[in-house]
Amino acid sequence: MKKLFKCTVCGFIGEGESAPEKCPKCGAPAEKFEELSSEAAAKVYRSDKTNVIHMEVIALADKIIKLSLEGIEDDLDPNCVITFEKAIDEAWTMKQRCKAELAGHMKVGKW
Repeated sequence: MKKLFKCTVCGFIGEGESAPEKCPKCGAPAEKFEELSSEAAAKVYRSDKTNVIHMEVIALADKIIKLSLEGIEDDLDPNCVITFEKAIDEAWTMKQRCKAELAGHMKVGKW
C-alpha cells in the first residue's frame, strides 16, 4: 500500500512515496500536506470500492429518471405514466440516500 498525503488546505489526497510538490487541486506547496496514518490510509483504500458503488447507483438512478421522463412524454396510457412518475420519485430517493452516505464517508475520512 502506498502512502497517502492529505492537503490541509483543500483536503485533496495524494498517493505516493512523498507528498506532491504542489497540490493538483489548489496549488498548495508540499509543506501543506500531512501523511495519513496507516489506519486512516487503510480506511481510504477500503472505502474506495463502496464509494464507487454509490456513484454507480447515482448514475443508474439518473438513467431511470431520464427513461421515465421519456415514458411520461410518450403518454401511452395513464397507468404507464403513473408507473414512470413513481419510478422518478423512487430514483430520486435512491440518489439522495447514496449522496448522504457519501457525505457521511467524507466527514469521517473515507474518501
